[in-house]
Amino acid sequence: MTTYPPIRVVGPAKFDQATAQTPGSVRQAAVAPQLGIDSVLWGGLFEVQPGARTGIHHHGEQQTIAYVLSGFCEVRWGARGEYVATAKAGDFIHVPAFLPHMEINPSDAEPFRWVVVRSTATPIVVNLPDEMWS
Repeated sequence: MTTYPPIRVVGPAKFDQATAQTPGSVRQAAVAPQLGIDSVLWGGLFEVQPGARTGIHHHGEQQTIAYVLSGFCEVRWGARGEYVATAKAGDFIHVPAFLPHMEINPSDAEPFRWVVVRSTATPIVVNLPDEMWS
């Protein structure tokens, strides 16, 4: 008889906020080793409150794919934050490895929320100094 690994269902009550964070946002792990899930990927939720922005950061060797669940945001990136894109609910976002970036919520009323998948099981968050982008 063949045995198969179980499918895991992780509800919001079990999401783990004890993951690497960047000021201005909240990350919650849903698929991660600390939740007992053996995976080569990391998955979770990301939220930025109205009018807030994250600090400048990158994710090391990880590539990130995000799906915007609700709200809209600006994403800035580059050596000086010189590039910008806007994403809204229903859009996908790809963030390459080692790319300095920040997320900005221009709304004064609604948070934005993303579903995030990263290319390694343990999230990498490298927070950079704000002075990097004058």
